[in-house]
Amino acid sequence: MTTVLGALSDTLRARVPELAVGLDAWTRRMMRWHFDPKTGSRFWLTRRDKLGFDPIRDIDTFASLDRFGLFDKAELRAAKARDLYPRGYRDRPFRVFETGGTTGAPCRIVNVTRLAYDVEIYRTVLEARGVAGGDVLAMTPGGPHAYGHFVEGLADSWRGAVHAIDFDPRWVKAALRSGGAADAYTGHLIDQTLALLAAERPTLLFTTSRLLVELAMRLPRPLHTYGIRAVCTGGTSCTAAEAEFLHEEHLPGVQWIDTYGNTLVGHALQADAVPGAPVVPGGTGHSYHLPPPFAVLKVVDPADPWREVEVGQRGRIRATTLLEDLFLPNLLERDSAVRTGPHPWFPWDGVAAVRPFQESADAEEAVEGVY
Repeated sequence: MTTVLGALSDTLRARVPELAVGLDAWTRRMMRWHFDPKTGSRFWLTRRDKLGFDPIRDIDTFASLDRFGLFDKAELRAAKARDLYPRGYRDRPFRVFETGGTTGAPCRIVNVTRLAYDVEIYRTVLEARGVAGGDVLAMTPGGPHAYGHFVEGLADSWRGAVHAIDFDPRWVKAALRSGGAADAYTGHLIDQTLALLAAERPTLLFTTSRLLVELAMRLPRPLHTYGIRAVCTGGTSCTAAEAEFLHEEHLPGVQWIDTYGNTLVGHALQADAVPGAPVVPGGTGHSYHLPPPFAVLKVVDPADPWREVEVGQRGRIRATTLLEDLFLPNLLERDSAVRTGPHPWFPWDGVAAVRPFQESADAEEAVEGVY
């Protein structure tokens, strides 16, 4: 498996040819797409004349996207989904996804092709790890949330069944913001999951790190005895102590594949620790790498979001998403992380030891809940 994973970036580029396009060339392509009246969305076309520069003529490298300044998420929250729909896709069906509302009111985005990219990339990772295929238990949000749709698309790619639970992550966040507790709703999610584990013997379990910890505390026996070969997590962060507890006590014989990301930036893929490499304090032994050119993560100085910190230093995450479905330049994320260098599997920078970032006492509080 190590040999296969060592060539993973090459395999990804073969399966998704767009990943082989250079970042500067892709940036120019996305500027032509989003700011041409024939293909762009109303959201960006109505903003073009207010930018003070011509994005098609003046943005010729990824670095020059700094001219857009920091993106204000409030603009996305206020936008109608129809205004985000690119005219170049006017004859194609689309879906509306919403974020989880970790830092306030959710944002809406549209999906035409992005989910298909995510499925192909993640399936390639599962195949490299030897765990693709089989039926899936989705302990994930559904409804307007991209995570559940992604899991369904992944299982569809190999004709697997998806056993989903009822899961509204905003219920827990609303309870926490009002001073309540998450225990009752978390118990409701765990009860559904335990019943499906016993009845269906799925091969893959998709959930969040926080719920995996809760599930492990209630499992009468290890996960592998239910037929689970791999657990795939995303969403909430996990502490080093929690990760060690899960690996040692509840996941013998089961691969644990984690991602970092969200609805707006996609999935940063887990790279396992390299023997002999320095240990990142507070990390779980993994780094996370988001495949360019679809999106890029920068770890920046919280006091100067245009200055990238050195490898090994902690900073705030600044993300840029470059897709036909969605263009978001220079979005300051809710998270901080340690910047890591390239990995043998993914030859581009990554992040590690991710945790919520609190800008100040007056800033919006990030409420992760269970997602």
